[in-house]
Amino acid sequence: MKVVIPGGSGQVGTLLVRALQGDGHEVVVLSRASTKASRGMVTWDATTMGPWVKEIDDADVVINLAGRSVNCRYTPRNREAIRHSRVRSTRIVGEAIAAARRPPRVWLQASTATIYAHRYDEPNDEATGILGGGEPGAPDTWRFSVDVASSWERELDNAIVPHTRKVKLRSAMTMSPDRGGIFDTLLTLVRRRLGGQAGDGRQYVSWVHEVDFVRAIYWLIDHHEVEGPVNVAAPNPLPNAAFMRGLRNAWGVSLGLPATKWMLEIGAVFLRTETELILKSRRVIPGVLATRGFTFQFPRWPEAAEDLCRRWREQNGRARRAP
Repeated sequence: MKVVIPGGSGQVGTLLVRALQGDGHEVVVLSRASTKASRGMVTWDATTMGPWVKEIDDADVVINLAGRSVNCRYTPRNREAIRHSRVRSTRIVGEAIAAARRPPRVWLQASTATIYAHRYDEPNDEATGILGGGEPGAPDTWRFSVDVASSWERELDNAIVPHTRKVKLRSAMTMSPDRGGIFDTLLTLVRRRLGGQAGDGRQYVSWVHEVDFVRAIYWLIDHHEVEGPVNVAAPNPLPNAAFMRGLRNAWGVSLGLPATKWMLEIGAVFLRTETELILKSRRVIPGVLATRGFTFQFPRWPEAAEDLCRRWREQNGRARRAP
């Protein structure tokens, strides 16, 4: 099949492209960076129609991952760039699909598990989950993220594409051993003996192993009856303290210095990022996938962490228990 992936040059896009091409599928990545244009990569501006639309016209699947990185301080300028990059790119993809003579049969649109409320009591699934933004005392940055996610999904809802099924990928953090990803960042802390709990450690971490992320994408392509929001997350989120302990155990170290909330806030300023990814409780479970029969190869974090640590060592030539 032919798969077009707008914004497919990031971490998640890269692992998805690798898997799809490895299985023999034709993959076209739409990228804003003209210097990256190469075989299988087509330039677009994520804002206006252009020659790239011909790739949509004969595609079987579109997976839109376009959007500016949220790994930054939420200044007014960055907020506008984050919102615009998601909403406008989704709108123009919808327009391209609507104009296609042979539209794709399915449009998988990136969203985020961040859309759900910060909570400890009950998990959020697609049917009963509480959307965030209205929690008492929620920081302005958290409300901004929920507002962006809601605007992102609303743009998908507004697209009139009667011949194309639409799925919202409310994805948790995708864990892979690739350098520069979230797992690599967390493992770096563990290797430096800084991988203790963050804040009070009670906040839930939702995650998904890259193998299951790719398998879920294939599953969603094949299951024509599924549309709307789908939580792409492992079925067993766990508190931050347990999550980090599981990663330390998988790497083979016992010591991990904790970081208090005020330490994280100061560090975020110096690193030009926000603490939301660390401190917001994301207790998200895959209701649609679980009830429709999808099975996870890595449903629990200890086994997933063991696999990811082993593969990270293989890719980086590190021995067991190496610092």
